[in-house]
Amino acid sequence: MTRSLLLRPLSALAMLAGGCLLEAGPVLAWGHQAHAAIDRAAIEALPADGPVFLREQEDFIAASATIPDSWRHDSEPFAKIEEDPNHGWFRERTLFLTPLPRSRFAYMLALYRRHLALQHSDPAAARWMSVRWTGTLPYAVMEQYGHLVSEMRQLRAAQAKGKAEEVTFLKLNCANTVVRLGHYIGDGSQPLHDSIHSDGWKGPNPHHYTSDGHIHARFESAYVKAIDLTAADVSAHIGTIDHQHGDLFEALVAWLDANNGKVEGIYRLEQGGALSDPRNPQVRALIYAQTGSGAALLRDLLLRAWHEAATAPGPADVDPLDPHAPGFDPATGSVPPPVGR
Repeated sequence: MTRSLLLRPLSALAMLAGGCLLEAGPVLAWGHQAHAAIDRAAIEALPADGPVFLREQEDFIAASATIPDSWRHDSEPFAKIEEDPNHGWFRERTLFLTPLPRSRFAYMLALYRRHLALQHSDPAAARWMSVRWTGTLPYAVMEQYGHLVSEMRQLRAAQAKGKAEEVTFLKLNCANTVVRLGHYIGDGSQPLHDSIHSDGWKGPNPHHYTSDGHIHARFESAYVKAIDLTAADVSAHIGTIDHQHGDLFEALVAWLDANNGKVEGIYRLEQGGALSDPRNPQVRALIYAQTGSGAALLRDLLLRAWHEAATAPGPADVDPLDPHAPGFDPATGSVPPPVGR
């Protein structure tokens, strides 16, 4: 899928030549171009037995792909405080949690307990032990997935009853949730969103990697623009359908861990000057692979949600808010989601 350099936007090439990309406001993972390409590729890759109605809203979903980033500005502090952690996963700081809590609130409480435990023995580490500096990305994905299943279930019921107007509006609800789900998955596919090294190398640095925070934007925005990434590029790197069975939370965390493992490779490429060269085959291959992986996971979750929504929910084995239920956590007021879902 390599293209002639002459076809690339000169403005993007100029940004690369300058060595950095300055942006106002929060860093936008992948930038709008790649987020939109990931969403389009995922929707276009849906099989015939999937939620193909989303193709009716493909332009809306692609145009709205970075709306969640707009909720992260200082001017709306309540929104920023709630939203900002959903876009990152500083995995190195959560390794002490084995296994990871299966509840956002249990996770937040575990972080706070860790913060208290480190306050005197390692105050520098305690400073970073908060939800803002560990991230909540996998929880955001699972929560939006649950919203989508519920909305798709309502849509299927309305379709079965022939309620045309209700169907129209429920399709719009689903599309809006796909915007959120697709954004968080897109963020997770960008390795620098899955590490403490998201904006320059942190801590011990024996290989002398850059500590310049602009590496983040140079990789995910300037380079993407320089190679003019398209949905067709992403589609060419989507794998076969997966994630239709088994524990989705565990699969998601494993996927994020795999992406975290690619962080040092980006720093090595930067160190060798590759991020300033739009012709570099290694950077191109990495961007194609990661956006393709994000699109594949999004397609898989859309398909799984649609199939899950085909079955009416039966009585739950456990009421998650029942204080007498096995596994009830009085600190969160709930039973965590069961393993295997």
